[in-house]
Amino acid sequence: MHQIELEKVLPAEIEARSFEIITEELGDTLLVPGTEPIVKRCIHTSADFDYAQNLVFTEGVVEHAIDALRNGACIVTDTQMGKAGINKKKLAKYGGEVFCFMSDEDVAKIAKEQGTTRATASMDKAAGLNKKLIFAIGNAPTALVRLYELIQEGRLKPELIIAVPVGFVNVVQSKELIMALKDIPSITARGRKGGSNIAACICNALLYMMD
Repeated sequence: MHQIELEKVLPAEIEARSFEIITEELGDTLLVPGTEPIVKRCIHTSADFDYAQNLVFTEGVVEHAIDALRNGACIVTDTQMGKAGINKKKLAKYGGEVFCFMSDEDVAKIAKEQGTTRATASMDKAAGLNKKLIFAIGNAPTALVRLYELIQEGRLKPELIIAVPVGFVNVVQSKELIMALKDIPSITARGRKGGSNIAACICNALLYMMD
């Protein structure tokens, strides 16, 4: 019988041990000051150490995002998966909630009529919310493109854009658009990597940093 030595870790200690391993393997990797909890949580979620290199933070974004959350900012996602992964109880503590309009009938109708994506139409709907907004985009580059257009048109000024869609078609380009925006705080996963799980874990990392 093949022998494999398993590390003995109590269930309650698994997450802490995971972060210990991440810290050990990061070694002397230089991270942007103040961003370490976010980077480590992305690595913890994905087991991908590339996030230590490909996450791009605008200046002061962490402090600004935490301040917005403390003042009741709401989060808009582009997938139900992203919405499900966010700690809504902790967000509600500060008066915030999570919105995802992707499954709304009016969004589907508008997208079909205009020949666009539901993600695009859902960003238009979100722009009508009279709230401080954080956009956590982990799937649809068309959502980022529409956010860019709405901002350029002066119809929207998000507190934060988390730009981490995963994929191949217009993913890199849409992220570059967001990084080119002036005066809009953003956290972007440069390149093709990302996902709804990464978008959610960045939101959670910010919420946990408020404790």
